[in-house]
Formats: sequence, C-alpha cells, structure tokens
Amino acid sequence: MRRHLGHGYLSKVYRVTPAFSLCVYCGSRTGESPEFAEVARQVGDWIGKHGGRLVYGGGRNGLMGIVADATLAAGGRVVGVIPKALVEKEWAHTGCTELHIVDTMHERKRIMAEHADAFLSLPGGIGTLEEFFEVWTWRQLGYHAKPVGLLNLNGYYNELLAFLNTSVKSGFMSDWQMELIHVGTEPQALLEQLVQVAGLAPESSRLDQI
Repeated sequence: MRRHLGHGYLSKVYRVTPAFSLCVYCGSRTGESPEFAEVARQVGDWIGKHGGRLVYGGGRNGLMGIVADATLAAGGRVVGVIPKALVEKEWAHTGCTELHIVDTMHERKRIMAEHADAFLSLPGGIGTLEEFFEVWTWRQLGYHAKPVGLLNLNGYYNELLAFLNTSVKSGFMSDWQMELIHVGTEPQALLEQLVQVAGLAPESSRLDQI
C-alpha cells in the first residue's frame, strides 16, 4: 500500500480489471431498522462476489462502512473518495483499495462519477439525496449515459417517488425523466439490471463456482 498526501490515496495493486464499477450512495448512519444495514451488506457482498468494484464516499461509518467492508470481505475492490474536511467527521476508511482524499465535495462527486459504470442510491439522508438528484440531473442533461438506480427498501422512498409523480402531474417534469431512473425493491435484481443496462456482465458468483 502507499499513501500520498494532499490529493492523496491509499491503494493496493490489482492486475485484473473489474467486471464493472458501481457507485453507491448511502447514509453515513445505519438508520433505525437493522434491515438497512443488512441490505448494505448484501449490496457489497454481491459486488465483491461478482467481480465488481465499489465506488463510494470513502467513510467507514454507517451504511457507507458496511457496504465497503462487505465488498472487501467478498473479494471486491473499493474506491473511496472523501474531502479533507470529512476525513475525521466521516472516519475515512483506510482499508479501501484506493482512498482518494480531495479538497471539495465537487471534486469528490466528479471522481466518483468518472470511476463508475452505474449509480445506485440506498437509504440515506440529505447527502444521499443530493448525490442521487445530481447524477440523475446529469443523466437527463446528457452529461453521461450511465444507469441510475434507487433501491426503495421497505417503502423508504415511497413518499419521494409520490412527490416526483406530483411534479410530473403538475407539469414541472416529464414521464421520460422518471423513466431514466431504475427503481427496485430487491437488491440483487436491481444490481443485475443496472450492470446489464450499463452494457456489462457480472462475473458468476464465487459461490456458484465452488
């Protein structure tokens, strides 16, 4: 491993190109229900077991840390990107395959987007929502053509989706904008959909090969 200060990172050297890179947005808290933590673990486990790479905000707290740890435990790679100001607040995850320490949130989100083939939002707070809406906005403006997913675990995003449909009915949005996001309730099915829409194929699970 090696560390570079400033615009720094910690990295391990891997020779094999990942089957896909998935950017995951999620909470720096675990939430009240244990199901939130469990779904984060399932997402990370799926990424690792299917030869993927996780791209995320670089923290070790909350769902962020859980999805990163699960990816690493399943043999996957993890790219974390975190601003200097949040290294202590979000407890930067020094176990990442690569940990990029940057100056601003804008730089953080740009690097995350550049490293990703697809985007997935798990339950989270205003930071997760801001990242989700920004990458969705970029998609509708044509700044990228990567799939954007929203995991609606146990109806967590029901009210948000209802509000968005109200925006469509009120004439501030169009149906085609809603069609740009892939909404699912089952993590594995949504993960498979996002990777396939990105034009990539996940590797067979290591468990399938035993």
